[in-house]
Amino acid sequence: MAVVTITRQYGAGGSDVASLVAHRLGWTLVDNEFVEEVARRAGLPVETVAAKEERAPSLKERLVSALATSSPEVFVPTGETTDEHPTEERIVRVTERIIADAARHGRAVLVGRGAQAVLASAGPEAALHAYVVAPLDARVRAIMVRLSLPESGAARAVHETEAARDRYVERWYSRKRQDPSHYHLCVNTARLGYDGAAEMITAAAQRTLAAL
Repeated sequence: MAVVTITRQYGAGGSDVASLVAHRLGWTLVDNEFVEEVARRAGLPVETVAAKEERAPSLKERLVSALATSSPEVFVPTGETTDEHPTEERIVRVTERIIADAARHGRAVLVGRGAQAVLASAGPEAALHAYVVAPLDARVRAIMVRLSLPESGAARAVHETEAARDRYVERWYSRKRQDPSHYHLCVNTARLGYDGAAEMITAAAQRTLAAL
């Protein structure tokens, strides 16, 4: 299956690396496009979905407004709101369906949203799984610049976002998101830079495809 999943530590630049990988492979990047797809299937404007990449601390908070009037079974708007807030399970199932759709289509780079865990049941050869990391101090500095925060605020954002992502994957998939054994490779952007990290992931994906 021609799929790469990118799991990333907050502030490590995983979305930028994923964009470079998708460009080099000529594949579809399922990142911000994912948010647009959720909004389209829910029948709501994209503006109602959390817009800033990696900023919200949980997937639920990013998508809850977009799914408030949707049917998770058929992905069409119901015209009615049955819950003030849809359950997190409903949101998870919609997310899984979109990830599965992208994986079946192939030639896709999937960023975050538990994609690695979602596809894990399909076996280790179902996709190439990459983990984009960087030292904590480097990630805090990156968030200080990105969000115009003081060091203390950036450090808090990093810790809270990482904790929320870990909880999400552990709750729904009983997996430790930061366990390196779940990935084919881990790349450190503080050492390799975004281009170097993307080059390694791209080369690994190409080798994997050649072996199929």
